[in-house]
Amino acid sequence: MTKPVDHQWVIPSDTAAGQEVQESIIKLLEQNDFSDRDVFGMRLALEEGIVNAIKHGNRMDISKKVHVDCKLSEDHVRVVIRDEGPGFKPEEVPDPTADENIERPCGRGIMLMRAFMSLIEYNDKGNVLTLEKRKESSEVKQ
Repeated sequence: MTKPVDHQWVIPSDTAAGQEVQESIIKLLEQNDFSDRDVFGMRLALEEGIVNAIKHGNRMDISKKVHVDCKLSEDHVRVVIRDEGPGFKPEEVPDPTADENIERPCGRGIMLMRAFMSLIEYNDKGNVLTLEKRKESSEVKQ
């Protein structure tokens, strides 16, 4: 790859459409020699981020859109997912590792995205998620 690749999608609040975007981004990573571990982590983060935008952000409202921007360069990928919902405060999501939350499903996706991504951040409103993954060095690649 000699210059960065930039892709943009605007999809309805439909998980099948979200899956198509996810697969398109994964294909780009595979074509640009991201490691299996990097691809796995990005797949998981995209699944969580896009599904959360559709289900929690837009509340499955088919009239609302999810905007996904992907910038791919030699050494990293940056994906920005924006929904048209009211937003949320990530710091108010319960810690899924706390004893009282072990049986509750909320918060696990954010925790997993943080574990696998080089960067995860939300805008102040909480309706824009930025995911960034720096490419593993080729010595570590399997």
